[in-house]
Amino acid sequence: MDANSYATFLLIGVLIVLIDGQIIYRGGLGYLRKVYANDSGRSVMQLVSVLFHLTVLGALALISMINVSTGMPVRDLVVKLGVVLLVLAVAHGVTMAIVVNIRDRRREEQIEEGSIVADGPTIREASVQPVADDRFSG
Repeated sequence: MDANSYATFLLIGVLIVLIDGQIIYRGGLGYLRKVYANDSGRSVMQLVSVLFHLTVLGALALISMINVSTGMPVRDLVVKLGVVLLVLAVAHGVTMAIVVNIRDRRREEQIEEGSIVADGPTIREASVQPVADDRFSG
């Protein structure tokens, strides 16, 4: 991979990581604000977001060092970007699982403290009632 392709790969990779990081941050912030008061949710989401960025940017740096030789520089770039996208998808999923876990733990703490009441019916409380249908009776 020549210097131009390498620079292009790093530029595109960093941009994709930063965009995905902002999506995670903003989505996670809205998700955590439901269980954290004031700016606590923002602080937690910033920590999770920094962890995401450092991990994925580190993976990007390592992927950039892998030598791919398909015979065409454009294909080399596409292969490396494909690997980056796969790693990014896994990191995105893991990060969202972490955010869900944080929210669930905080929600359980609040329920135990009595500061909130569990909303919605539980599986045991949910029921289906039959509806009389007179269309087929003569």
